[in-house]
Amino acid sequence: MARQTGIIKLKGTIGGISFYKTSDGHLAREKGGVDASRIANDPAFQRTRENGSEFGRAGKGGKVLRNAIRILLQNAKDKRVVSRLTKDLLAIIKTDTTNDRGLRTLTEGDLNLLLGFEFNLNGKLGTTLFTPFVNAFDRVSGDATLDIAPFSPTLRIAAPTGTTHFKVVMGAAELDFENEASVFENDETAILPYTPADTAAIALTASLTANSTVDVVQVLGIEFYQEVNGQMYELKNGAYNALSVVTIDTP
Repeated sequence: MARQTGIIKLKGTIGGISFYKTSDGHLAREKGGVDASRIANDPAFQRTRENGSEFGRAGKGGKVLRNAIRILLQNAKDKRVVSRLTKDLLAIIKTDTTNDRGLRTLTEGDLNLLLGFEFNLNGKLGTTLFTPFVNAFDRVSGDATLDIAPFSPTLRIAAPTGTTHFKVVMGAAELDFENEASVFENDETAILPYTPADTAAIALTASLTANSTVDVVQVLGIEFYQEVNGQMYELKNGAYNALSVVTIDTP
């Protein structure tokens, strides 16, 4: 793979060289590779087929999770969240000790490895929120809860420059990876002033299906705002908003 540096950027194929645009700029690479039918049928590519199957399963699992929390994710993500999430889910699939290679699943893997996953590396929850919080999921009732005692925002939140207000958000999702389905509920505070004065106690609840039989993921985030002439605007289009996985609960 090579980077295009000229004034005129190409797209398409010329003389066996493919020119294309990515988030990393305009690139070029030589066409080639093994024929697809050979990969699909040749015994020599059995490991390749197994790896491809599990990679595809990780990709679909990532899509299930992203679609489930889309309401919150659209305000807090970086440009590589899809590839980072797929990589971590693939690692989880590989912890499945029940199924044979190529047939391993997220459901049989150790989903707890996803705990602490940051959806936005430009604004990590772990380097943004410095006040203790208590979060829990009750599978019997289906309630995901989050409690934060009163705290001083300017002392306990590392907000980006220009912040005048913030909001705490929480969501919980039931993830049925096998059927590529999900259920999601969320709760949030009002938009609060970013000042030294203590907040009121925060108590958020998201109610899912009672006695659910699928995996549940709870996420916590902070969104930043700037007030201009009485109107609230997402600070820098949400570039520094944080969102992280704080609970994993498996049946």
